[in-house]
Amino acid sequence: MNPSLPRQRQEEACQAFLSALHLGIFALRSASSAVDVVELVVRELELNPLFNFGCGSALTAQGTVEMDASIMNGSTRKCGAVSGISTVKNPISLASLVMDKSPHAYLVFDGAEAFARQHGVEIVDASFFITEENVIRLKKEAPLSRPS
Repeated sequence: MNPSLPRQRQEEACQAFLSALHLGIFALRSASSAVDVVELVVRELELNPLFNFGCGSALTAQGTVEMDASIMNGSTRKCGAVSGISTVKNPISLASLVMDKSPHAYLVFDGAEAFARQHGVEIVDASFFITEENVIRLKKEAPLSRPS
């Protein structure tokens, strides 16, 4: 847990994490594959603005979101990864598609976004990922990140 978060936010994040964990346990008990369970749990966390990925992602210096995700199947050693995406609702699902449906292991920026559209991945406006809390954090950090 991030010690810089207020105690109440830490507790909310812990409860959200436990909820996602229980979802994963249920899926494992229902005979879902380990890779499917990982994707399921991460999707759940990506939609929760309490965490620093998906909705609630850290912002670039320009105030935009550039998300990354990766996944690997240990049994087959296949992997998939994406970077620099800004409109895919669940980056982990796109990484999983790259693993399963692409001859590549890693797609970035426009290529990753185009692959998402070609495969019917849910696309949202980039503003979906930006929270008021992260805008405030960026404004506080901005003077520190500017070169002298």
